[in-house]
Amino acid sequence: MAEAAHKFKLKKEDTVEIVAGKDKGKRGRILKILRDKDRLLVEGANIVKKAQKRRNQQDRGGIVEIEAAIHSSNVMIVCKKCGPTRIGYKQEGTAKTRVCKKCGEAL
Repeated sequence: MAEAAHKFKLKKEDTVEIVAGKDKGKRGRILKILRDKDRLLVEGANIVKKAQKRRNQQDRGGIVEIEAAIHSSNVMIVCKKCGPTRIGYKQEGTAKTRVCKKCGEAL
């Protein structure tokens, strides 16, 4: 039986900081969210070497460096004012907005 994918408070293009692992302290944008595996692709973080096959005449094969997925629990969203923080929600009429837990500013 497969586990249900957990709800993400993070979105694509959010700026996040890595809080655990080999790239701790690095910041980058979220490129892709893999909901079924609870993982994220973060720009410039968790770089791994991968052997890639040549696809056509112009494309070069060989060993390339790409971003590997990071578990969602190892990143925190970055607030412009106070840095890495958690996300809360504020209901204003019908609109639900994400807010910083530290300063209350909209994310």
